[in-house]
Amino acid sequence: MTSWDLAVVGGGPAGLSAAYVAARAGVRTLVVERAAHPRYKTCGGGLIGTSLAALGDRVEVPAHDRVDRVTFTRDGRGRFTRRHAEGPLVTMVRREEFDDRLRGAAVAAGAELRQRVAVRAVEEVPEGVRLRLADGDAVTARTVIGADGSSGVAARHVGVRHRQVDLGLELELPVPPAEQARWRGRVLLDWGPLPGSYAWVFPKGDLLTVGVIAARGAGERTRAYLRSFVERLGLSGVEPAHDSGHLTRCRSEDSPLRRGRVLVAGDAAGLLEPWSREGISYALRSGALAGAAVAADDLPGYERAVAELLVPSMRAGHRLLDAFTRRPQVFHALLATPPGWRMFVRFCQGRASFDETLARTPVRAALALLDRLPARSFPIGS
Repeated sequence: MTSWDLAVVGGGPAGLSAAYVAARAGVRTLVVERAAHPRYKTCGGGLIGTSLAALGDRVEVPAHDRVDRVTFTRDGRGRFTRRHAEGPLVTMVRREEFDDRLRGAAVAAGAELRQRVAVRAVEEVPEGVRLRLADGDAVTARTVIGADGSSGVAARHVGVRHRQVDLGLELELPVPPAEQARWRGRVLLDWGPLPGSYAWVFPKGDLLTVGVIAARGAGERTRAYLRSFVERLGLSGVEPAHDSGHLTRCRSEDSPLRRGRVLVAGDAAGLLEPWSREGISYALRSGALAGAAVAADDLPGYERAVAELLVPSMRAGHRLLDAFTRRPQVFHALLATPPGWRMFVRFCQGRASFDETLARTPVRAALALLDRLPARSFPIGS
């Protein structure tokens, strides 16, 4: 049995950010990851400005595209495209490459990495926390940061509760040069036929990431939405390099972030943006906050930091999702206006959080108008 100052469960953006910050501060840190880097991860792979700011100069981002144009549609109709001439809005990465860069940074900072082993149980013991591993070994640490996903052992140990659960389905489609050129520098966002749903096309060189997301509980309708979306794109004949799905879970506001000396970060804590379901920026920031709290031996400070820095934007995101779900056609029309486009640009570039945006008088007025309108009905089979 090996003892550490900190053991991190999970080698994704949250766990590796925590390990990087803690190891740089001199904390003896071990990361336990069930897979081996580089490994595929179901994810849109779009880095907004908030993610890039959280990374700083830690890694050179392995960008496959930098997007400055967005095409919007509403279930295939009402198409319009906007371009941000002053610079890119979103940087596109492949998660196997991006996470491997984060792994390298954490190891260079002094963290050790143990791969291809799963954690089966988290136990609090007099000397700290014990992790029981699938290979029969055990690791003890003074503190554990769980970053092993929303269904991982750390989230169960802490007792994370969720307000919102969505099903995301995604295809990685290899496309020929002509199709690559068609999508280079441009994403497509389609507001879908299911409540709160949308679809996307993200360009990544010779691959297009195509996916849809909707509330859990409508699995077949979500799959039908993906099929019709791919058909509209003219890509139904392309054999996917990856065909995968996953659940995203967004925490209840009163959900715990800590139990004793076990913290949770990123997806394990249910930290993500409720409307877009963007999670990488929340993973990077919450992981860094958790690593800093361990380095300072101030675990309650992590809870305070999340409440101050992340929760307000999540609260605003729920407000935005509610408005979008009620009247997606009005939401679509607002994005076509200069104020709506500016709001979207500020979100993508990380220049204004959603709570700051929703505090603006024109936005408050628009949301108040949406509240007075009847909710859109979604008939079965739509």
